[in-house]
Amino acid sequence: SERLDLYRAHVERLLESGHAYRAFETPEELAAMRRAARAEGVAWKYDRTHALSLGEDTVRAYVEEGRPHVVRFRVPDDTSVTVCDEVLGEVRAESSEIDDFVIMKADGFPTYHMAVVVDDALMEITHVIRGQEHLNNTLKHQLLQDALGLPRPGFAHLPLIFNPDGSKMSKRDKDKALRAAVREGQVTGPPLGEDGAAVMDEGEWTRWQGTKDAQLEHGAAARLAEVLSVELPEINVADFREAGYLPEVLVNYLSLLGWHPGGDHDERFDADFLAKNFDLDRINRSAAKFDRAKLLAFSLDTIQLMSPEIFHDALLEYCRTHHPEFVERLDEEDFRLFAACNHERSKNLLDPVKLCRFLVVPTEAIRYESTKAVRKAMVKGETNGFAHLRAIRDDLAGLSSWTPESIETVIVARADSAAEGKMGKVAQPLRVAVTGTTMSPPIFDTLLLLGQALTCERIDHCLAHEAEIGAPS
Repeated sequence: SERLDLYRAHVERLLESGHAYRAFETPEELAAMRRAARAEGVAWKYDRTHALSLGEDTVRAYVEEGRPHVVRFRVPDDTSVTVCDEVLGEVRAESSEIDDFVIMKADGFPTYHMAVVVDDALMEITHVIRGQEHLNNTLKHQLLQDALGLPRPGFAHLPLIFNPDGSKMSKRDKDKALRAAVREGQVTGPPLGEDGAAVMDEGEWTRWQGTKDAQLEHGAAARLAEVLSVELPEINVADFREAGYLPEVLVNYLSLLGWHPGGDHDERFDADFLAKNFDLDRINRSAAKFDRAKLLAFSLDTIQLMSPEIFHDALLEYCRTHHPEFVERLDEEDFRLFAACNHERSKNLLDPVKLCRFLVVPTEAIRYESTKAVRKAMVKGETNGFAHLRAIRDDLAGLSSWTPESIETVIVARADSAAEGKMGKVAQPLRVAVTGTTMSPPIFDTLLLLGQALTCERIDHCLAHEAEIGAPS
């Protein structure tokens, strides 16, 4: 909007040179033309005959009276347009395949086509690098550049990125995943979150379910996905940030989607390597597939090669931005332990957060998984997990210092006396009691991070749910 005078001046040049004209058809008239074409079974194309038949005096009178109109570019007759693309090679189209497209709307604002051509020229853009779906736009843009006498930048149309199933990667993938979960779960209204409140109001739910074109805003989509236990696919850059991927990992992986470095180079390289070696002539023409498993492998390797200090700093910055509850819950020393005990098992920066969610939820929110592993830990054996919890609870509560050594002493003593020295027989029920699952960092670190008071509180909570956990599934 701050550059309207620039765009309008270039549109005037096209009008004066005969490369553009004003068209006064109303939206209703254009809709009727499209319906007529459909009824005849032919593709609709704008017919410039009426607009060009208006004399200069008539056009001037219409403009002076304020009659709504658009400005259309006059595509040259009986010629061809050639794009010399740095990826696809020479692409040619006949002018008859291109409609007289609008370059200035009725509200006085330029269309994308007009604005981008002017901007590219005035900002001295040398290369336009974009997806192959823009190739048809490039044909129009070159016609505009030639008509205005503007230089042509270099064009490179990149291969599209597809999902592994062959569908085009799209921001709608998240919406599709949510709708599929709603259908599968036969959800008929906004479900309730853990706090007992609906994840969205009825009006938003009705609007979303009313048409496939509607999409939920980010917050509502995330809340619904959490309640329905849906893993939404990462699409936007923000999605990958929230999912705990490091910038250098994503850049490395994205550079390989449709490009290769040539030679015997390893697939893992940094921005300096790309700056020296990336070139348009090594971009493939065919579409690429976004393999999240490969991206995760890239991420795993990168994180495992980090020093403990660098991993700690990266995790701390990630938590400050995306999961501040961990920074608020853990002091500096505890956060270092949190990072250290999760480093080797983490594929991205979100993994420690997911694995250690038990640290930042109230005890009453702990839900015990109804899995074979949980039942094995809690109800199997002559002396089951609940018996071990009852026996060890007071020993842990009575410790005068809460250290890895003192915690280990208590657990090992219980294992030696009642579990044939098998520490897992005691450690696993403890893990279930304090986290709700059979997965956590090493048990000594888990209890140390949780703290003595909360550990005992979680054991009591678990024992209170013994009948529920021990019931046959």
